[in-house]
Amino acid sequence: MTAPATSSAPQAPRTNLLGVPRPALEALVAALGGRAFRARQLMSWIYRRGVGSFAEMTDLSREFRARLALAAEVRAPEIVALQRSSDGTSKWLLRADAAQAFEMVFIPEVDRGTLCISSQVGCALDCSFCATAQQGFNRNLSTAEIVGQVWLAARELAREEAGGAPLGDAEAAATPAGHRITNVVLMGMGEPLANFRNVVPALDILLDDFGFDLSRRRVTLSTSGLVPQIYRLAEVSNVALAVSLHAPSDALRNELVPINRKHPIAELLGACWHYLDEQNGRSVTFEYVMLDGVNDSPAQARALARLLKGHPAKVNLIPFNPFPGTRYRRSPAPVIQRFRDELIQRGVLATVRRTRGEDIDAACGQLAGRVIDRTTVRLGSKVIGVGVQP
Repeated sequence: MTAPATSSAPQAPRTNLLGVPRPALEALVAALGGRAFRARQLMSWIYRRGVGSFAEMTDLSREFRARLALAAEVRAPEIVALQRSSDGTSKWLLRADAAQAFEMVFIPEVDRGTLCISSQVGCALDCSFCATAQQGFNRNLSTAEIVGQVWLAARELAREEAGGAPLGDAEAAATPAGHRITNVVLMGMGEPLANFRNVVPALDILLDDFGFDLSRRRVTLSTSGLVPQIYRLAEVSNVALAVSLHAPSDALRNELVPINRKHPIAELLGACWHYLDEQNGRSVTFEYVMLDGVNDSPAQARALARLLKGHPAKVNLIPFNPFPGTRYRRSPAPVIQRFRDELIQRGVLATVRRTRGEDIDAACGQLAGRVIDRTTVRLGSKVIGVGVQP
């Protein structure tokens, strides 16, 4: 007698809700037989209360929760390692797959807590002073992996604030300022605008009233200068913009930031001013790493001031953070102060970034993660725009 046939079709993978903006979540809820307001309830549970278990979402019917559990999940990246700096900075190494890993950093201050998140595993843009660039590039992070960093960090910080005791999902709630995420910066591993398709939905969730409900001035995207993507970003998002400038001339920036060979400074600045015009933004922050004897002379400060004077710009001077194998050195503190003074005297707002997390390689430009499978060449060697996602 022939045994009855059994279905061997694989079960469809569950949707990770951390990567689903509100309109798509409303469509998913409708497909499961729920009404649109259920999506808002779901988002409130996930982002406001930090709940990852559908069983704890008690204002949803038991039947709907059962359907959700079959079709969806809330899954953050897995923590591989955690390091703590003597200054209170925390750095997490997060698993991308069996071999690859990426990093996120939390910087606590008295009145704010800034989470620096990654958008790619590695980076293809080959900036010569950046540890991440020296790792090569593996892949883009998904929207769920980008949003999942913020969700995971919020839960970890809440757990620590409670004394390290394990928290139930519903207990991962607000913590005091300075130990709570008030600002998110996409300044970790990778070039965010090279992962445009996944980064923009993540920004939507960060800003959504039922998501993390962050002010657009408290979410900052940092780019090395992908000009077409800056114009596209102006059409779909309105977060704060930071640009890695690092040089006042094309000749020097070509060496430090190779994307400049395709999008020189004048073209880049035009895109920045357009972004502000479209988004009614207050200013663009220009990041400028201070490299001893390379880009830190008073003459270079004056040249930078001529580029930016009269425009809504501020300059964030970043003391170079060394990493193994680098040929650069940090500019001495008096040189940095002189550079800042030259800018201020010429009407350009300038600040010096305080270095945080240097003893655990968590400072700006030091994030390296674990990029073993480097699936693409670096930008500076052959291809302009490699790894850029439409």
